[in-house]
Amino acid sequence: MNKMQKAKKIVLIMTDTQGANVVGCYGNPEMKTPNIDRLAGQGLMFERAYTASPVCGPARAAIFTGSYPHTAGSWGNNIPLGLNIKTIGERLSDNGFHTAYIGKWHLDGFDYFGTGNCPHGWDSKYWYDMRCFLEEYPEEVRQLSRNLDTPDKIHKHKITEEFTYAHKCSNRAIDFLSKTDDEDFLMVVSYDEPHGPSTCPPPYCDMYENYEYPLPENAFDSLENKPEHQMEWAATVKHDPKQKFLNRSMYFGCNSYVDYEIGRVVDAIDKYAPDALVIYTSDHGTPLLSHGLNSKGPAMYDETTKIPLIVRWPGETPEKSTCSFPVSHIDLTPTILDAAYLNVPDFLEGKSMLNTFKNPETKPNDAVFIEFNRYEVDHDSWGGFQPIRCAFDGKYKLVINLHYTDELYDLKNDPGEMKNLINSETHSVIRDFLHDKILNWMAQTRDPFRGPVWERRLWRKELNQKWSGETRQRPDDGYDPPPLDYSTGLEAENRSSN
Repeated sequence: MNKMQKAKKIVLIMTDTQGANVVGCYGNPEMKTPNIDRLAGQGLMFERAYTASPVCGPARAAIFTGSYPHTAGSWGNNIPLGLNIKTIGERLSDNGFHTAYIGKWHLDGFDYFGTGNCPHGWDSKYWYDMRCFLEEYPEEVRQLSRNLDTPDKIHKHKITEEFTYAHKCSNRAIDFLSKTDDEDFLMVVSYDEPHGPSTCPPPYCDMYENYEYPLPENAFDSLENKPEHQMEWAATVKHDPKQKFLNRSMYFGCNSYVDYEIGRVVDAIDKYAPDALVIYTSDHGTPLLSHGLNSKGPAMYDETTKIPLIVRWPGETPEKSTCSFPVSHIDLTPTILDAAYLNVPDFLEGKSMLNTFKNPETKPNDAVFIEFNRYEVDHDSWGGFQPIRCAFDGKYKLVINLHYTDELYDLKNDPGEMKNLINSETHSVIRDFLHDKILNWMAQTRDPFRGPVWERRLWRKELNQKWSGETRQRPDDGYDPPPLDYSTGLEAENRSSN
């Protein structure tokens, strides 16, 4: 295969809480997302893309560092990245790229809105986290901005697009693009929308006023033979079993509104950087009452973990193409580095997907992995500490819920993930195969939560791992000096590599 051209201009566009199930080109035409659909028509759409963790901070840790949350340190919301963890912004800016991050960050370990301070590796002129947005307004307007969650409130206060966070992020992105000239750059524009309060101006706040989202069969999942914490979670939602439709007009309206803002940025890309590598995705989805659940959290169902991922790179990615193999956010940073002709260090736990960008029939992974540890350090949403590790090979999904019942689903025959096959003897071979993959992945990535308890399950009690005190040194990250062996003080000889 011919080597791809160097990506000199790279744009990563992302949303928050936008699963593949609410994007038009992913099979839901009732969701009006014409600009995202346009990107899909001009590039490559990944049909089975997955977050590394179905909660904001950890998901973003994987996207922007190429390391799983358990390695990057941000294994729950409001837990910062480790001090020795480098972001894609640092890696590219240290190699001559102009790097700008515009929008929600959620990786500084502070609160939902951030500190307002630009982290190392990004251009402070364009830094614009949510605290920057709030501090532009007096207190009463700040409070208003967090409570514009109905069409009546939008109309009462005469809210226009100029007031919204999404619009201000787009404006900065367009300004950046207009001033890039011939320099190499990476620009990230990270919208908070359609995440609640899902503020959106007319006509979007009214667009779905009478729309009833049809609840799928799995909205009525009894959760029999499912993990206990899911039952506890569903009980807090109090879903009426007679309810056949869901009306969330502001969320769906904001979903279409953020598509409009994405369209403004894509238009600017077409004008100022038409050959740019453009990547669009979202951090995670939301259940929309599937399995009786609401909001992201400790469940690995597709509604929350399966996210949109579209790549447009003129002359490199084939237009109107799709890839059906499972892919993960963990591979975005190494892919961007590879596209920029930069070294992909051993430390990164993802791998480049450039060959798949060129040829969607090239399988990038045998399986993708997803994790969950806790929702947030500041409060106890969805039961607090809920360690979960998951593997999906394109057909079967194995979920190890450390505290509770484990899960195995055949997504080919049971796409709604209703029937838990964890105790099925018919499926024991594939179950144990995926179990071994999870254990090996945890060992290879130096998962700090690894241990025999992940192996010693009710359905598989024999121990195969050697828990003999083996040391796994930190792989080379391209920045830190090599680790020293504890017993000799000399450079370690068994430094691992991916």
